[in-house]
Amino acid sequence: MKVAAIVTIAVAGGLATAPAVANSAAHSRGVCRAGVLHPVGDQVAAYAAVVNGKTRAYKRPNGSLRASFSKLTDLGYPTTFSIVGAILNKRCTATWYRVKLPIKPNGVIGYVRPTDVSVEKVTTRISVDLSRRELRLYRRGKLVLRTPVAVGSPSTPTPIGRYFVSQRIRTGTPGGAFGPVVLAVSAFSNILQDWAEGGPIAIHGTNAPWTIGRTASHGCVRVPNDTLMRLFVATPGGTPVVIHP
Repeated sequence: MKVAAIVTIAVAGGLATAPAVANSAAHSRGVCRAGVLHPVGDQVAAYAAVVNGKTRAYKRPNGSLRASFSKLTDLGYPTTFSIVGAILNKRCTATWYRVKLPIKPNGVIGYVRPTDVSVEKVTTRISVDLSRRELRLYRRGKLVLRTPVAVGSPSTPTPIGRYFVSQRIRTGTPGGAFGPVVLAVSAFSNILQDWAEGGPIAIHGTNAPWTIGRTASHGCVRVPNDTLMRLFVATPGGTPVVIHP
């Protein structure tokens, strides 16, 4: 669901204008402090930044370049970031977004200009429990799907951390090793450094259903194919993915 860059929200002391992604609790007496970083998102809603065209992410506002991105990924899907903060000006308008980037090292942060991205509200969240070997999907904070999964083996573990869905991919080979679809995650293996593209992690299907419930993958999360389709349809790009022990 796309949201406008600017909305009017109620804050202490009256109405103020603020970015749709900014937390109203960040305002003090209805006045924004220029240059202050405000956290974005909670357990119910998150915000994705979809690249409009060639975009640069910086290490800090007006700082050195972190990385450059095109509108589409190498696979032809929209380049997507996860917004975790917003820097506002005195008019409560975002001047920079602090975003998680789908590059190595895991969890790397950058700053992008609001004019370079379109903001989309996301109300879904994925939790992967490695010890239980279970995936859960939440919508608006409520559990809507639960499934057993296969996770990384002891020698190639699934990386723990907070990530997001960076690409939604249709494989074209439903009976293949990855199943019919893939939810690419903004995480990379900490072990498989020599793999193509740095060993990206994904949530995908399998042609080895007997591995579900086991520590059997190279780090990816394998989901039963029939359940995977339900998950894929319900999960937009930018959905937070939390992988915990």
